[in-house]
Amino acid sequence: MRRTLIIAEAGVNHNGDIDQAKKLIDVAASAEVDYVKFQTFKAAKLVTKTAKRATYQDKNTENLDSQFEMLEKLELTEEMHDILINYCNEKGVRFLSTGFDLESLEYLSKIGIELAKIPSGEITNYPYLKKVANLFSEVILSTGMADMEEIKQAVKVLLDNGVKKENLTILHCNTEYPTPMIDVNLKAMNYIKSILGVNIGYSDHTLGIEVPIAAVALGASVIEKHFTLDRNLPGPDHKASLEPRELKEMVISIRNIEQALSGSGIKEPSKSEIKNKPIARKSIVAKKGIAKGDFFTEDNLAIKRPGTGISPMQWNNIIGKKSLKDFNADDLISISI
Repeated sequence: MRRTLIIAEAGVNHNGDIDQAKKLIDVAASAEVDYVKFQTFKAAKLVTKTAKRATYQDKNTENLDSQFEMLEKLELTEEMHDILINYCNEKGVRFLSTGFDLESLEYLSKIGIELAKIPSGEITNYPYLKKVANLFSEVILSTGMADMEEIKQAVKVLLDNGVKKENLTILHCNTEYPTPMIDVNLKAMNYIKSILGVNIGYSDHTLGIEVPIAAVALGASVIEKHFTLDRNLPGPDHKASLEPRELKEMVISIRNIEQALSGSGIKEPSKSEIKNKPIARKSIVAKKGIAKGDFFTEDNLAIKRPGTGISPMQWNNIIGKKSLKDFNADDLISISI
């Protein structure tokens, strides 16, 4: 059975608080996701001090900090990384983090992270892509805001610098928080696969859990979804994140879809339904009393459950034959003594 890799994106929803980050790990572990993912960066390496905030960041945060000031408060120190990695190990969920600058990539590689998750904003960052390819054996690339040509160029950089194609997964993504349903364009996920022949998945920013579930049904091998302790918390990403109950429901639904897709693809009765065949199907029965020697006609035959007698598909073969015995109403018809 194909198993979807589920990444629960805690991101910066810890709000810079290590205890809140640990609670997010608790939620992810309880939901039985594969990875809980944070973000590793130094604000000074990520944005200029005059960089504007995104509209959704303005809308979802009450303070008037610049993007630099906002991100500076959301940095995870190396000590915090150690705490969170150890806590993930205790809780039985794998730790993952996205590095947003070259130094962060080097740090994550140094502490043993082997999977790189490239965020959408770095898809045109040549030095960053090359560094990822040099440091990590497995790569997941998000493609929000990108067109097909930009995706091709990014993939070429990764492959040219050592990433094996079978170890690369491309995530279809829309970088609007939350993403309007009309803008999801979910069919683009398989379009990417048809053009590039790579593993595909989906990084979701819609409200709710329907779209990632649909993505799994369409063949996504990786699902990434933001989650939070409470959507009403202050911070840039909380409003577009799942709450704990929703995250658990999403995981359960995805695992159910995996089972639903695990069949052979051949249309045949399943083990669970075979027992219902004689109960749900019908047989040819006597509509009324039939004496030995009478001919079977449409007037003295009927079709009723159970399906343990002659199939109604034999109707034309039975009509006109002579009864070899007496039948009472509702008796299953037989054509031998």
